[in-house]
Amino acid sequence: MSASEQQAPHDHSSGDTAMTMLVALSVSHMLNDVIQAVVPSIYPLLKTKFVLSYTQIGLITLVFQCTASLLQPLVGHYTDRKPMPYSLPVGMGLTLCGLIMLAFAPSYSVILWSAVLIGAGSSIFHPEASRLARLASGGKHGFAQSLFQVGGNFGSALGPLLAALVIMTRGQIHVLWFALLAFIGIGVLIKVGHWYGERLAQQKVNRAGARSVAVTSSLPRNKIIIALTVLALLIFSKYIYLVSLTSYYTFYLIGRFGVTAQQAQLYLFLFLFAVAAGTILGGPIGDRYGRKKVIWVSILGTSPFTLLLPSMGLVGTALLSVVIGVILASVFSAIIVYAQELMPGKVGLISGVFFGFAFGVAGIGSALLGVLADHTSIDYVFHLCSYLPLLGLLTAFLPNLEPGKH
Repeated sequence: MSASEQQAPHDHSSGDTAMTMLVALSVSHMLNDVIQAVVPSIYPLLKTKFVLSYTQIGLITLVFQCTASLLQPLVGHYTDRKPMPYSLPVGMGLTLCGLIMLAFAPSYSVILWSAVLIGAGSSIFHPEASRLARLASGGKHGFAQSLFQVGGNFGSALGPLLAALVIMTRGQIHVLWFALLAFIGIGVLIKVGHWYGERLAQQKVNRAGARSVAVTSSLPRNKIIIALTVLALLIFSKYIYLVSLTSYYTFYLIGRFGVTAQQAQLYLFLFLFAVAAGTILGGPIGDRYGRKKVIWVSILGTSPFTLLLPSMGLVGTALLSVVIGVILASVFSAIIVYAQELMPGKVGLISGVFFGFAFGVAGIGSALLGVLADHTSIDYVFHLCSYLPLLGLLTAFLPNLEPGKH
């Protein structure tokens, strides 16, 4: 019987403690993603200092994202079978090592190796932390996943702002200031791991003498495969569009509107803050009205705004980026929880696969968009990506898992 199948109602009886753990996970997710956001946030600095092409910029993201995407499903599958409470601070430790390497990187190859370490730390952190969020949810799975996600998205938003203030104006070595955040994160995650270990020990006591009951899906195998394929395509549409903004939005604003690199970072922060704000909405709304509805609105509902954005001026672009960020952000927690309910008993594996797939899609997409930008233009890339949310029409093929919430 896997750890995810052991989450009986009594596992959530201590509401205050569970909320404390959810907040701790959200804060640690924020710290983790602040650090990870440093890399794309200083792309203009790295591009100038090391004379990089857009293709090389995209390759940095590819190395980071693919390291995370390839390892996350393996980590999730392993921890489903053998939970590792203290793997979370270990993952943060790897991120810290990559951060220090980035601060002192003398060449492009060392930057790539630092991205590998940061990606490895992320791959260890996300699946187990997501499963722990479900364990501490008290049955409010969407809310718990959203609270966990909003920390990461807020960190992703805060990272570029801090990078603009601390690194872009002072130089690469000042990446070291972010090491303090990693040390704080390790401390928080050690306490989380201690709580997690105690909960696992209590579960073992509660299961003593009890008969194990396998948890399986009631859907036919072919419907599960179709649903997972649709979810994968929706993840593809979201993250390719998001990476077009997170990796190239600053270059788009600089090239199209003539803003400075520091000003462009502030506009990127505005977009990423909107993503963070929108994230908290998807989970609770999905808990109440159904996750399929959230998926419909979040993906397809973004398309009118993404199609309009490339034709707008600076102010209109900034405003539409906020609207897009808020709407699009709400979908990931809904997709994760929907997939976990689609395949009960595989919480860690599903979290690892979907986090990993999202990271991989973003990495490959960033590299390919960089190549495309080198051969065409950043403007062309933004026009092309504006059509991706139309893939939200595929939501029609998802089965309804929640009776009464069509």
